Amino acid sequence: MQHSAIFWFRRNLFSSLAQTLLTLLLLILILFVGSKLVHWGITDAVFAGDVAECRAAAGACWAVIGEKYRPILFGLYPYNEQWRPALCMVIWFISVVLSLSPKCWHSRFLWPLWGVSLVVMSVLMSGGVFGLSPVPSADWGGLPLTLLLFSGTVIIGMPVSVALALGRRSPLPFLRGLSVIFIEGLRGVPLITILFVAVNIFPLFLPTDMEINKLLRIIVGIALFFACYQAEVIRGGLQSVPRGQYEAAAVLNLSYWHTTTKIILPQALRICLPAVTNHIIAAMKNTSFVIIIGLFDVLTATSAVMQDPQWRRYYIETYVFISAIYIAFGFMLSRYAIWVEKRIDASRTAEGNA
Repeated sequence: MQHSAIFWFRRNLFSSLAQTLLTLLLLILILFVGSKLVHWGITDAVFAGDVAECRAAAGACWAVIGEKYRPILFGLYPYNEQWRPALCMVIWFISVVLSLSPKCWHSRFLWPLWGVSLVVMSVLMSGGVFGLSPVPSADWGGLPLTLLLFSGTVIIGMPVSVALALGRRSPLPFLRGLSVIFIEGLRGVPLITILFVAVNIFPLFLPTDMEINKLLRIIVGIALFFACYQAEVIRGGLQSVPRGQYEAAAVLNLSYWHTTTKIILPQALRICLPAVTNHIIAAMKNTSFVIIIGLFDVLTATSAVMQDPQWRRYYIETYVFISAIYIAFGFMLSRYAIWVEKRIDASRTAEGNA
């Protein structure tokens, strides 16, 4: 093991004079910058205390996170009722973990689990029943709102993206043309425009006595925008499936839907899984655009909180904290996608050996 590590270092870091010099320069730069960051973020930092202690410190003031974490994480939600969105996040994480577990992929209880979870989370967030005080969706904010927007985007957008990708490759001219118009139309405008239409323009086309929740319109708008980009990724995967797969299905006299759902689509999704994951991570970050229409996601709530004159100068620490949340979500999604790829490759290898 030791010899293999030495061989790796020699081959990748010290294989030539130029590479050795570059490695040493990068090492010096990392040590210099790293030492500065350690002094600022750990050694000379304040982790608890008031504004006076932070001003006297030479490093970071992490005490601002302890002072402002509740408005950062929960936005405008009533202070005394913030246990409700906190409980919703716990339910959401449990549902996601169970959904991502291979043991639950083919379970008949997965969809009922999500149905019950969504109902419970809606009741907790909205209130008005079971003695819970009502809270309008306009007061929802922070991390629970970000998770809600992200979940709605993926849950609604992924099936729509698959349908659009199949429609764009359909032999029916009308269906193919409709899919092309929809994809190119929504993909050619900024997300801000779609949010503006969902909030201000779409209600003008509804009957006067009909009203659709603003938050629901926003989720659908972001989901359709996400679906148009994802559809092109999935279409690329469909085009990468060898023609022999279609011919083999035709020889077996399989129907179009059986061929698509059981043979073609699983292979296409495996091929384009890295790009699909990339767009899902981007969907997580796109939730911050809701600031345009007055909703306080976790990033917008942070910006609002930092208007406090006493703590305003410590905005770097708060944005580092929020960045860590986004990085953690993105890292976990990417690692899960890599794990799924390895699992698929291992199963294909086992099938080939059999």
